[in-house]
Amino acid sequence: MASRTFLCFNHGKFLLPFTTTKFIPASRRPIKSLRFSSVSCSLNTPQRTVEPKSQMGSTPNVVKILEERGLLESITNENLRFVCSDQTAGPLKVYCGFDPTAESLHLGNLLGLIVLSWFQRCGHKAVALIGGATGRIGDPSGKSQERPELDLESLEKNIAGIMEIVNKILSKNANLGSEKNSNFVILNNYDWWKEVRLLDFLKQVGRYARVGSMMSKESVKKRLESEQGMSYTEFTYQLLQGYDFLYLFKNECVNVQIGGSDQWGNITAGTELIRKILQAEGAYGLTFPLLLKSDGTKFGKSEDGAIWLSPSMLSPYKFYQYFFSVPDADVVRFLKILTFLNMEEINELESAMKKPGYVPNTAQRKLAEEITRFVHGEDGLTEALKATEALRPGSETKLDWETIEGIAEDVPSRSLPYTEVLNLSIVDLSVSSGLFESKSAARRLLKQGGIYLNNNRVDNESKRIEAEDIVDGKVLLLSAGKKNKVVMNKAYFDFPRKGGPSCVKWSSHLSAEKNVNTKEPLRLTSKAGSLGKWLFVIKFWKLRVSHKPRYFMDMPGNSSNAFVFPNWVFMQVADPHR
Repeated sequence: MASRTFLCFNHGKFLLPFTTTKFIPASRRPIKSLRFSSVSCSLNTPQRTVEPKSQMGSTPNVVKILEERGLLESITNENLRFVCSDQTAGPLKVYCGFDPTAESLHLGNLLGLIVLSWFQRCGHKAVALIGGATGRIGDPSGKSQERPELDLESLEKNIAGIMEIVNKILSKNANLGSEKNSNFVILNNYDWWKEVRLLDFLKQVGRYARVGSMMSKESVKKRLESEQGMSYTEFTYQLLQGYDFLYLFKNECVNVQIGGSDQWGNITAGTELIRKILQAEGAYGLTFPLLLKSDGTKFGKSEDGAIWLSPSMLSPYKFYQYFFSVPDADVVRFLKILTFLNMEEINELESAMKKPGYVPNTAQRKLAEEITRFVHGEDGLTEALKATEALRPGSETKLDWETIEGIAEDVPSRSLPYTEVLNLSIVDLSVSSGLFESKSAARRLLKQGGIYLNNNRVDNESKRIEAEDIVDGKVLLLSAGKKNKVVMNKAYFDFPRKGGPSCVKWSSHLSAEKNVNTKEPLRLTSKAGSLGKWLFVIKFWKLRVSHKPRYFMDMPGNSSNAFVFPNWVFMQVADPHR
């Protein structure tokens, strides 16, 4: 199996202050009471009707585009095919909801952002609705059991994280629509739900909801037939989402709601409420298919879990690699669904894949580049490409510490003291690093030309590590094959095994002391007097099997602010967000 090791010798600073980004909702218009006697937007503007072709403008037909690319599952009214390209009535306003069930959106949410982006690119306006209220309930659609309840702190953190992602992605399309810099907005449905009283809701909305119709929804039927059943809270979710559409239709002039195919019941609940309560037409629903592989299994999971869109939860490098590994059977369909490449270019790639001279993974590389750019921007794509090239055995890319540091958290890690690595044979290092279980296995791959040191093939079994092999004096890249990689971190403190007290400075704030003669534990203290503004991830390596790692951390505000360790323990402190 192909594998790779990084042997790191870090002498730099790793402490970074903890910061958060918080987005303020673009619109805060709380509803004081439930009054639906008039409609401020949709009923007072001309209704969208089918016009003769001669009277229609040349706006790209977004429904036709979505259908051509395999992004259209169902629409509530066929009239939407015509009104979406009718310039005489102005642009549509389209919304998609995202419940804050996690700190980041994942690949399953990506199609919603892509479809919103297509509407933007065709001159319409996008609304991303964050479910600050509905997220407290939990959508039962596609779920076999009720979602766990989120505490307020987690919910607010999730909302901020999702708003950041949505803003970053949709703002890229801001200059592509008919009205520059004004074609998307982010709202939070808690802004109006916090003012809604239960009795008013039951009287003015609940009376229009038929229980038989609600129970006939596919998401409800499946749960009622299961052993877990369904709570009343979950049962009412479709009414809450339906009311969101009603509110947005009335107050924000939103015409269309989009969602995955599992959202059909919730979307039609909204169009029905608009028709019954407001007695208005012109509200549409559109669903897109779920993201599945050619074998019918769900696409969007890896061995490590969900494919997150936040770079703090999944690096651009790993995100890129996930799409680069898509099988040939899926890559063309994903190019149509997940990218904005024109169909001619996609068809050319599909034709090229069938020809003898086709370079393997060309289509996958294009897919990975396009979707990484869409989610992480040009900087994220550059980071992913740089790391990918640097990690390729035989690559001519010049290695540097910054590149290795950027992907260090994406691969397993090991640690060896600097002095123990110098003059160590390449075979011994291959075993010490964990690349191989035995020296014989390492020698066997070396003879086959499969071991690389800093991307250079090692041909001589007698090769020993020299100072010049260590990149920037901090890292050594050892590769065994192409895929598996391991980061080797040097312990920060190399204390003598004999002698008296030793003091080693660490960064500009911390120092470590150890008295070997008295066998006192290692104590790391803060010269600044407080560690309150720093976050730490602590890793331990023991030098003697007889000594088990033992430690405590004094919390900020205590007098010592110290970390205490037993004899012969190395430690590393690193910022967990890097």
